[in-house]
Amino acid sequence: MPTEQPWLVYDSSCHIYISSFSLKQTLDSDIIHFNGIGQPVIVLGSAKRCFDLFDKRSAIYSDPPRLSMILELLPYGPWLKRHRKFFVQYFHPNVVPKYRPVQSREAQIFTRRLLGSPENFSHHIRHTFAAMIMDVSYGVRVLEKGDLHTLTAEEAFSSLNAATVPGAFLVDLFSVLKYIPSLIPGTGFKRLAEHAAKVNTVMATCPWDAVKEALKAGTAVPCISTSMLEFLPQGENRAEEEEIARNCAVVSYAGGANTRVSTVRAFFLAMAMSPEVQKKARTELDAVIDGRLPTFEDRPQLPSIQAIVQEAMRWQQVTLLAVSHASMADDESILHDPVMYPKPFDFNPDRFLKDGEINPEARHPNQASFGFGRRMCPGRFFSDGSVYIIVASTLSVFSIQPPLDEQGNPIALEAVMITGLLSYPRPYPCRISPRSPAAKKLIRDSGLEYY
Repeated sequence: MPTEQPWLVYDSSCHIYISSFSLKQTLDSDIIHFNGIGQPVIVLGSAKRCFDLFDKRSAIYSDPPRLSMILELLPYGPWLKRHRKFFVQYFHPNVVPKYRPVQSREAQIFTRRLLGSPENFSHHIRHTFAAMIMDVSYGVRVLEKGDLHTLTAEEAFSSLNAATVPGAFLVDLFSVLKYIPSLIPGTGFKRLAEHAAKVNTVMATCPWDAVKEALKAGTAVPCISTSMLEFLPQGENRAEEEEIARNCAVVSYAGGANTRVSTVRAFFLAMAMSPEVQKKARTELDAVIDGRLPTFEDRPQLPSIQAIVQEAMRWQQVTLLAVSHASMADDESILHDPVMYPKPFDFNPDRFLKDGEINPEARHPNQASFGFGRRMCPGRFFSDGSVYIIVASTLSVFSIQPPLDEQGNPIALEAVMITGLLSYPRPYPCRISPRSPAAKKLIRDSGLEYY
């Protein structure tokens, strides 16, 4: 089982073995199977197959894989349903608009950070998403540097990211290894798992307990956690309901602070590689907004921006290898299926446009990028809004270009994703500068300060 960029290996296998075993395309020619030391693995090689199984037959395809290194993925059943029901209350599409002031504020602060230190754009992207969801979930304004909540969450997610690559740890293939004493050589995975468990506990309990104390003191800030605590039932079920609420709060933070970071990093990379896309987007922005930063109310009048958001989600998928279902599915081929998306490796937002408007017939990539069926991410509406306001705000005031070599010539950039539960573009340099003196003044005049 490949542990480095497995989505590329599986996609290549689909092409190799499908062409070898099929004289012509048949209904079953986009599914292959292999045996990984006793563990059967099925790779779905087309978008149609994923929707056929994970959406239309989601009742039997909603379990997570059994990975001994992690405990975070709940099996499909009543306990998961109770968590999702609780979570959806706070991230329903009719609810997320009330979080827009926080998203808009942090997007404006993001532009000020970019102006001050554009070379740190990758850090600013991650910090912005953490600031958005931490405020919404716990009512906490995270610090620019050294924030304990952010550092804990990054450490926890780093462990999870490493542990969820199928085949990365032998214990996932031979579960009996988890019973071997930790002193035996070769059992370093046990120490990693124990440390990750401690970090996960700190991430879940510290901000939650802080909100509880603030409620008692009368200093709590309105947020999802305060709302959850205020409406918890009294009686013998309270402890169980509080556990569900606390889990939902930390999952919202862990997901919101990490998933769409990859999408926005891919967006910056695409802009540095696609000057013509930038030019078209800025022309549209200039026609809609006049001397201000874009808002959520502008979104219906900005189809090119919406198309860029969708293409950034599709082009370099954040979950290149799905781990949400018991059967491993190759997401890379799902959003790079040439039948559905011609020339899939080109960054081309126009694939989502028709006659200058969003094409309703083009399949939105969030139908795969946020998972499938009964395990589809319920926070997708909040994430989509966060990406939109960052993309629109950035393009309205900044120019993104490739780096230059010693002779002043542009250096060609390449889109390469790193391996993990969530995939991020491999670190890359780019030049980020204000579009004009007026844009620079607009950023500085926003009046928003940050910690």
